[in-house]
Amino acid sequence: MRKNTRINLLLLLAVVALAVLPLALGLGDHKEEPFAGADAEAETVITEIEPDYEPWFSPLYEPPSGEIESALFAVQAALGAGVLAYCFGLRRGRQQGEQRARARQTAAEDAGSTAGESEVQGS
Repeated sequence: MRKNTRINLLLLLAVVALAVLPLALGLGDHKEEPFAGADAEAETVITEIEPDYEPWFSPLYEPPSGEIESALFAVQAALGAGVLAYCFGLRRGRQQGEQRARARQTAAEDAGSTAGESEVQGS
């Protein structure tokens, strides 16, 4: 097994473990919303510490339900992943193009020097 394949499998295993372990171990079972976002958790803690706290800002857009908020977050994550994948693919494509261009140039130089040598030998 190649080194890159082994690393990719280990990374995939780590991602699966991060997704499955909290569910399998029952983390968050004691909470009303077991997997609430960090914003909701922070708001709860702040109101426990300082009940009269007034936020400095209000959101520009407040989704009508938690499902819509989750869907918008998923769309945002998908767009971000798409941009990253495009950038990585573009970089990889450029590297492959440069390698192919160098290989063609080397092959052309080798063919030119071989043709030059045969002309010298034929004279």
